[in-house]
Amino acid sequence: MLRDKQTWVTGAVLARQARERRDDVFLEFVGGETLTFGETDVLASRVAQGFHALGVRPGDRVGVMLPNGRAYCAAWFGISRAGVVHVALNTGLVGAFLAHVLASSDVSLLVCDAEYLPRIAEIQGALPNLRRILVTRAHAEETKRVQFAHIEVMPIELLESAEVAAPAAWVTYRDLACIMFTSGTTGPSKGVLMPHAHCYLLGFGAVENLEITPHDTYYVTLPLFHANAMFMQLYACLIAGARAVIAPRFSASQWLSDIRERRCTLTNTIGVMSDFVMRQPPRAGDRDTSLRLVLAVPTPPALAVAFRERFGAAMVEGYGMTEVNMPIYTPLRAPRDGASGKAYDRYFDVRIVDPETDEELPPNATGEIVVRPKEPFAFMAGYDKLPERTVDAWRSFFFHTGDAGRCDEDGYIYFVDRIKDCIRRRGENISSFEIEAAVKTHVDVLDAAAVAVPSEIVGGEDEVKLTIVLREGGIVTPAAIARYCDSRIPAFAAPRYIDIVEALPKTPTEKIQKGILRSRGVTAQTWDRARAAE
Repeated sequence: MLRDKQTWVTGAVLARQARERRDDVFLEFVGGETLTFGETDVLASRVAQGFHALGVRPGDRVGVMLPNGRAYCAAWFGISRAGVVHVALNTGLVGAFLAHVLASSDVSLLVCDAEYLPRIAEIQGALPNLRRILVTRAHAEETKRVQFAHIEVMPIELLESAEVAAPAAWVTYRDLACIMFTSGTTGPSKGVLMPHAHCYLLGFGAVENLEITPHDTYYVTLPLFHANAMFMQLYACLIAGARAVIAPRFSASQWLSDIRERRCTLTNTIGVMSDFVMRQPPRAGDRDTSLRLVLAVPTPPALAVAFRERFGAAMVEGYGMTEVNMPIYTPLRAPRDGASGKAYDRYFDVRIVDPETDEELPPNATGEIVVRPKEPFAFMAGYDKLPERTVDAWRSFFFHTGDAGRCDEDGYIYFVDRIKDCIRRRGENISSFEIEAAVKTHVDVLDAAAVAVPSEIVGGEDEVKLTIVLREGGIVTPAAIARYCDSRIPAFAAPRYIDIVEALPKTPTEKIQKGILRSRGVTAQTWDRARAAE
């Protein structure tokens, strides 16, 4: 299978599994229907025909802004079958955040849930290229309140009722499959260009390193607009011939009962999810499941031990980014406490280098994690329309992750911290630049800086702290700033902590010294959203 890279294409993999496992269940939606591999293949072809009937052609970019469910899977597989580029949109985006990703990615057609239509309407003036929206749940009472000047709103059912037969789209592993947006630190979010081979290897890497077989059932609770859920879980199931159980969202209270009821063997968690599961009241039947393995990022050693003792399943870690695939996995039979794992060196070269000189460091020295692929097109093709950022990230012929790590004498790699100003909260990468840009639109705000501060929750990664300087005469309160942010910033990026200061610490060249703000942390004078809500 891996000798012929032409098979590293989503539509080709689906067609093969439809031939070999036509009547086996592939997709099971919690609270909904099931689809076999054969039914999914037919659905993909019908949706591809629907796109073609609407004038969408191979290489065009189609945005998808949907919650987890059948509609998302239909859109993704139909897009792949049609040779179209899938632009995955975070459903939490609002305002300028949403306008940026839609406008910069040249989306002319958007597949969207009706719930999100008002957000699109608010920013339609910034989207001259968006001409058509296909809406799920497009009931008259939900859509008639939303007015568009130049955008046509149509029911998504048109995709599956097309009578025009689309010609087969010849797609190769080199062609662009998906664009996913990652956070920016000194600018807006960047669109990561992901070839088909890149997406395939995200899935195949999980199959190989987690030893996924057709007998496995993957419990998918992460949002499908992320590479973790879409490629490392759902695509991995497609490649392996396994079953995917897709939940609408993560629920700590429902987690174990879903796994038990549907006999799931695998699942992934990020950030605080594992901690939330462990906080559920222990029950006598906690070990009475088919669960064998959880891929969790991060995996504190104490949590891994407690999880295994309670649920009888192993918890392992890995390391990856949308740009670089998943180049580090924990060896299942040789885990090491605190380590992210070892380099997946069949396909990736991973090194720890001096951040200043890019020279490789000796064992146990902390430096920057850098990665490069050994297989062409199994990595991002660059940042969309940002050649300078692409070149900068690729200096010295390695992709620079911006993360600090170390490697021991046995090849185990340990994540230490982030070097760059990116904030990671609840599994989402957050752009400090975009938070600052949003809050600086407030009439009373002169300057602002957003930084990460530690969360008190084990595995909780970061909380967002916002430090602002008011204009002369400004009288706005932290609580009012928080409310202002809530209407303009996605919920996952909304600052928990807010300080109002006289001035921000800056270098002689007027660059904000965020290291000083991070070291200050949360003080007795810092306003805390959580404390204010008590």
